[in-house]
Amino acid sequence: MTSGKISYKSPVYLQLREVIRNKIEDGEYLPGTAIPSENELVETYRINRMTVRSGIDALVSEGLLKRVQGKGVYVSGPKVERDLEVLGGFTQTMKKRNINPNTKVLEKSLRKAGEKYSLIFDIDKGDEIYYIKRICSGEKEPISIDEIFIPKYVIPKLKGIDLNVFSIYEVYDLYNINLVWAYQTLDIITLDPRDARMLGIEEDSPVMLFECTSYDDNDKVIEFSRTYTRGDKCNFNVQFNRD
Repeated sequence: MTSGKISYKSPVYLQLREVIRNKIEDGEYLPGTAIPSENELVETYRINRMTVRSGIDALVSEGLLKRVQGKGVYVSGPKVERDLEVLGGFTQTMKKRNINPNTKVLEKSLRKAGEKYSLIFDIDKGDEIYYIKRICSGEKEPISIDEIFIPKYVIPKLKGIDLNVFSIYEVYDLYNINLVWAYQTLDIITLDPRDARMLGIEEDSPVMLFECTSYDDNDKVIEFSRTYTRGDKCNFNVQFNRD
């Protein structure tokens, strides 16, 4: 298998899958680059087109490969590991894993808290909160869409801060805000067509929805967020200890 040769000791499409996987792991097929076309793989390994397609489909399902309509099949690269027990922002998480992060703010506005967010933040319904929507990418590949809510009183001058330059956790540090714990839930949903296109996925593709309520060292709720994350780009882990 590692030699790149196909035999008949196991299903051929599985052998092709492992040949391509090894070439990715060995750095022959680099993240962001196209693998050989179906025609080239058919000719190289002397196998039929359906077998080639099945082998590629298996790696697409794993998230190692990505089909781009009209262009070919590209290497997606390894998934990002995010530890659910560590409280930190997207930028810090990516940098710890030596992945170049990028966030683009799509909207930053003030709105009234209303019934829902007045209860979450323990403020009046008429108090103002910031709403931030952004898309987060790693190595220029979209990974998630964030919706973030922060009461105005927490960072009164947030309107004038460029969140394409400073991460939200850097802003917290500037204002001596110390987030120490959070409550998080997970759901599986589908996105509206516009957001799905921004993430580069099909409209009916499921994404992971994380809702997170973050508290400071005085047990005040500082931030409520919803993060819509591509399952083919991230793995999440959590550790359990037996008492």
